[in-house]
Amino acid sequence: MDGTMQDGILSAQGIAALTRAGAIRPMTPYAPDQIQPASLDLRLGARAFRVRTSFLPGASRTVEACVARLSLHAIDLGPGAVLETGCVYIAELQESLALPGDLAAGANPKSSTGRIDVFTRVIADRAEAFDQVEAGYHGPLYAEISPRTFPVLVRTGSRLSQIRFRRGEVRLREAELAALHARTPLVSAAQPSFQGGVAVSVDLSGFDGLIGYRAKRHTGLVDVDAPGAHRAADFWEPLPADGSGALILDPGQFYILASKESVQVPPDHAAEMVPFDPLVGEFRVHYAGFFDPGFGYAGAGGSGARAVLEVRSRDVPFLLEDGQIVGRLVYERMAEVPATLYGAGSGSNYQAQGLKLSKHFF
Repeated sequence: MDGTMQDGILSAQGIAALTRAGAIRPMTPYAPDQIQPASLDLRLGARAFRVRTSFLPGASRTVEACVARLSLHAIDLGPGAVLETGCVYIAELQESLALPGDLAAGANPKSSTGRIDVFTRVIADRAEAFDQVEAGYHGPLYAEISPRTFPVLVRTGSRLSQIRFRRGEVRLREAELAALHARTPLVSAAQPSFQGGVAVSVDLSGFDGLIGYRAKRHTGLVDVDAPGAHRAADFWEPLPADGSGALILDPGQFYILASKESVQVPPDHAAEMVPFDPLVGEFRVHYAGFFDPGFGYAGAGGSGARAVLEVRSRDVPFLLEDGQIVGRLVYERMAEVPATLYGAGSGSNYQAQGLKLSKHFF
């Protein structure tokens, strides 16, 4: 790789260059929309394994060795396979890495994956943390997949996770966030909090009479590769706004809510939602998520977009109230502005969104 590249999150151009240089090694050519403005979608490979338990390989083991010890059976993903709720699966991914020594990577579920409550994390050989790939890593990647609410139909080529490539320490600190917000408003809050990231609160006042959706139990399958093919009423219970500005989260239930603030990500930055401190309540925004450059950005057709929140209570019921902080957005500098911003291409499903279910539902 060219040693003159700047620190930052790699753009689509940088990801394409990494691939040409052999630092990313796809088994088959990329799908046309697989490279996003600041991330790469990861595709399921030929096989998955039902395993007894989630695990981390630790510093001395490969994922393959762990799977050999914990696997219950292998699954051929070629013709498609149903992954059941409450089970843990390890799937081979089609993309492997041979990263240069100054480049690390981090992964997250795709937005549509989180919104159907499929818990997924990327694992590398000798990893001591999920969704983190150390600088200089050479080896395969795997996805741990555990559907929590709906059984899902997946196949070779399905994309549940995405990965970002990062050179240097590029996360913005509190003062830098405030300065960026002064130039380009990051959230629509009158007095935003920047401590640990930009605070995001929940809107329980209502969107066209609804405050959100609660997932139904014992539903049919969700085909992860079939956008617009599932009737929302078969999978979701709408939650009407009753004027109370409050919602009691039932333990083990999954909710789709939305942020009170509109969010913008400038073209020269990327953002990530991080789980909120559990010390303020027994709930969490269930899935961290990537926000690409241009998300909600007026120049890319956004004019601010709400962050959709996938929320789950832990072990006890919890009273969530309108305006309560539920997550924080951390912003990172891009190494370069992407050639195409989020919202400017055909693959942008959630630009200018409000309260919105995943793309699978109509």
